[in-house]
Amino acid sequence: QVQLVESGGGLMNPGRTIRLSCVASGFDLNYYVIGWFRQAPGQEREHISCATKSDQRSYYSDALQGRVTTSRHDSEKTVNLMIDNLLPEDPAVYYCAADFRAWCPDPADPDFEYWGQGTQVTVPS
Repeated sequence: QVQLVESGGGLMNPGRTIRLSCVASGFDLNYYVIGWFRQAPGQEREHISCATKSDQRSYYSDALQGRVTTSRHDSEKTVNLMIDNLLPEDPAVYYCAADFRAWCPDPADPDFEYWGQGTQVTVPS
């Protein structure tokens, strides 16, 4: 059974760095790309990043360019998302997703098959 579990969310002060983790099970991560998304209340889901195996041809949202990085640890079936300098507009539920492909999909149409339940990030204003 394919499963993605996010962790690392919580209440973080502005300016801090947060690391979110996505642990995969039930499939071979080597054949999947992993995307990160976020959705704030009342807003559309936003595509943040996509990481291929060995982090080749990865994608980062222009909106978070320079503040976000991902790291894959395929042997541990874990993909991490780091966001530096948390801003008041960063609070959201953050999701990881997986899709069976070698390269990341078009960022304008990010179609991922498997999704985690999300982890909430809160930043006091």
